[in-house]
Amino acid sequence: MKARILRNMFLVMALAALSLPAMAQPKDRIAGRGSDPQIAAEVNKKLQGDSKLRDVRATADDGLVTLTGHVSVYDYKEKAEKKARKVKQVAGVRNLIEVRTAKVSDAELFERLARKLVYDGFGRSNTFNYLALDVRNGVVTVLGQVRDEYAHKSAVDIVRKEAGVRGVVDRVGVSSGSSYDDRLRFSIARAIYGDPVLRRYALDPSSPIRIVVDGGKVALYGIVSSRMDSQVAEFRAREVGGSFSVENHLLVTQDMPH
Repeated sequence: MKARILRNMFLVMALAALSLPAMAQPKDRIAGRGSDPQIAAEVNKKLQGDSKLRDVRATADDGLVTLTGHVSVYDYKEKAEKKARKVKQVAGVRNLIEVRTAKVSDAELFERLARKLVYDGFGRSNTFNYLALDVRNGVVTVLGQVRDEYAHKSAVDIVRKEAGVRGVVDRVGVSSGSSYDDRLRFSIARAIYGDPVLRRYALDPSSPIRIVVDGGKVALYGIVSSRMDSQVAEFRAREVGGSFSVENHLLVTQDMPH
């Protein structure tokens, strides 16, 4: 009996001894990461290399980096996070950076961004992109559907870099980009702008009839002068074969609130 107890005690002590190195091993080393001070130092080095981020600081806890401080433009807040994520040992980023930007009313911010976005993509046919904005307390939500990732990035970048923007919510959809959709959108554009009644909407790149195509589904957006123009645009779009559906979201000037 005594021998069995001694043998069991020896077993427990041996197991405990084997586990000691693992228990004493730092958590970061087990995960294959550097120490938290090393991670924080590496992130701070990247941040301080950019004059726009001189008021941002990083700390690390178990590989999770927290960014604090302030920047003057929302785009810089996202820029700081991207720099932090590029450090190999970083497990995640908590972005608590404050945006200290110019005080601009929501109405003024909306107008400024709307003016810039209506011409965005000019030269790349913004006729095929539709964007809308919602601005509340400096936080801008960008909505709509665009032809490709280039148009998506361009539009969201305009919002991120605008003074007065304190936050950005990106709800822009990107169309499938299929050659079938491309053929359909160009065919509909020719049908609409080839009509003498609608030709004038092609003259101002800021206010075309916007033709959104995604997966063979067509939607028309924009502002037209009369209900007849809206009906003619829809008729021309439906006249082109190959679409699964056509939705008419065109607004008529006389029906809009002043």
